[in-house]
Amino acid sequence: MTTQKFNRTRRQEQRFGFKAIAPAAFLLGLFLIVPTLLAFGLSFTNARLVSPNPPEFTGATNFQRLLGAEIVTVEALRDGEGNILVSDEGPVFPRARELQVDREPTERRSEFTSWVSEDGLTKTYVLTGEPLFWKSLWNTFSFALIVVPVQAGLGLLLALFVNQKLKLATFYRTVIFIPVITSMVVISILWVFLYQEDGMINFVLGQLIPGFEPVLWLRDETTALPAIIVMSIWQAVGFHMIIWLSGLQTIPGELYEAARIDGANALQRFTNVTWPGLRNTSVFVLITITIAALGLFTQINVMTQGGPLDATTTLVFQAFTVGYGKQQMGYGATIALVFFVIVLFVSLIQRVLTREKD
Repeated sequence: MTTQKFNRTRRQEQRFGFKAIAPAAFLLGLFLIVPTLLAFGLSFTNARLVSPNPPEFTGATNFQRLLGAEIVTVEALRDGEGNILVSDEGPVFPRARELQVDREPTERRSEFTSWVSEDGLTKTYVLTGEPLFWKSLWNTFSFALIVVPVQAGLGLLLALFVNQKLKLATFYRTVIFIPVITSMVVISILWVFLYQEDGMINFVLGQLIPGFEPVLWLRDETTALPAIIVMSIWQAVGFHMIIWLSGLQTIPGELYEAARIDGANALQRFTNVTWPGLRNTSVFVLITITIAALGLFTQINVMTQGGPLDATTTLVFQAFTVGYGKQQMGYGATIALVFFVIVLFVSLIQRVLTREKD
């Protein structure tokens, strides 16, 4: 082939390649890049969903309101003679709102938490512009920290189980995978009934545990989030089982035969053959579970609406309720943008920690 014909063929392949990716690139730009840019622009405005007034540029006001925080330490109140005022609960301190009387309404902070010193003479306030944001952030990461390792580990165990030569292996795979293809809304509604005071879960526990008192799983702030965690793991574990299973089936069987000939037991075969062969699969599973866990929304919206006492409110749910419930699109876009940065940062950290070292 001459150089001229080779260059012509190469240009034709490149044009075909650009045409092939054009539809996907257009859709990605339309549904991913454009909304991200719009959210970035809205986050610097006071835009409302329904308002006769046009949006106004407010600079970093939304970010200050969302992320602003400070620590203030105050002394106990004293009477005219210098004695510390004491109530039934102990020394009396000024309230957080009393410390901000002279501030502009847009600059005032809410009390996130506080504590009294050991000697009882001073009290420290942690003031934030949006306490619910920090609680939502805590709930989101608490959910992810439990779901990611448990769901990944359980999915791997199930994959190892169904990968064996079992008579009903196909049946087991189907049963485990059924919740994945079922609507999350439908599953959430079913689990609401299971978690009711007279639901199946309390009934079964009452039969197994003598003297068991029914628990209001979704109406108790200490059990609401764990209840959603259990349901979420059960629903999605089948998806990651299939991914682990596909990784297991790419490992050559000759490696296991060689390990058996060398006298390796089951644990040694797993640590020296199976797990190294699942490296790329484990990275994919870890990142996908983390992104899905941080984006928790449907279960919260259907089962608890963020309650009780905001115990199950997450960042995505807060952004939704602020943007569409309270119609504060500019502030909701700010929460969504901060969430995007957090997910990107977490994904980059995971990628760095799991990259293949020389």
